[in-house]
Amino acid sequence: MEKDFYTNLKEKLDIQHTWPSVYMFKFIIPSDNHKLAQVEALFGKEAQVTTRQSSSNKFISITAKEMMMSSDEIIAIYKQAEKVEGIIQL
Repeated sequence: MEKDFYTNLKEKLDIQHTWPSVYMFKFIIPSDNHKLAQVEALFGKEAQVTTRQSSSNKFISITAKEMMMSSDEIIAIYKQAEKVEGIIQL
C-alpha cells in the first residue's frame, strides 16, 4: 500500500510541477522540541520553515518551503518524516 501511495504521489507531482520547483511541506507534530528538531533537520539551510503552536499547546504545525529538484527528492523527505513519532503529514 505504501508503494502505491508514493507511486501515485510521484505521478501527481510530476504532472503538477516542472522541476526544479519550490514545494511546500506541511506537518503537524506533538509539542516536543526534539520532534521539532527532527522535522527541521529534514530541510536544507535555504528552506523557509515556519512553525505555529496550537491554541491548546498540544501540537505544532510546521510549514516548510524549499526548492526541490525532483519528485523523488520530495518523496525522500516524506519517507524520512515518517520516522518522527506522532507526525501527521498533510
